[in-house]
Amino acid sequence: MNRTPFRSACLAAAIALGSVAMVGCTTTPATSQATPGASRASMESQVDATLSRLYNTVPGSRDMVQRSAGVLVFPAVVGGSFVVGAEHGRGALRVGGRTVDYYSTTAGSLGFQAGGQSKAIVYVFNSRDALNKFRNSNGWSAGADATVAVGTIGANGAVDTQTLQQPVASFVMTNVGLEAGVSVQGAKITKISL
Repeated sequence: MNRTPFRSACLAAAIALGSVAMVGCTTTPATSQATPGASRASMESQVDATLSRLYNTVPGSRDMVQRSAGVLVFPAVVGGSFVVGAEHGRGALRVGGRTVDYYSTTAGSLGFQAGGQSKAIVYVFNSRDALNKFRNSNGWSAGADATVAVGTIGANGAVDTQTLQQPVASFVMTNVGLEAGVSVQGAKITKISL
């Protein structure tokens, strides 16, 4: 039995249900779809705000990002679920402090669940090799194309040394702060035009 059409239909249904459930529930302001220039400017502003939140929430993260090969920031990944869950968001890849490309992320899940949420996700590429593999891919999946370590905080309250040594680390933030131990495995990331 081919499960791909079934999964696609479930993912579409979950996105539709999640969209209805998520009206007015985001971690960042809504973006304007007026012009490509306005969309890019809005995205840049949201990425700056998300990075500022990360720096204020996770001591040592500013140094980690500055030393990294690149950082991929999704300011608002909106998800919803009712048995089948789905989430989607758009973000920007920065290398050397400059945005070089825009991406979308999509993930789905099955199982008993209900509700919705919005979160920001930051991927830090600690090695040039990991960044190059990501940029040269035609669609990249966390966990399948690269192991993505969950960014953790050490006993001193700062980014721990294990996180700094991983090729790719992720941080997930909600309105209340850093989500400890949240995995991003299975997220599909694709380059887009904005």
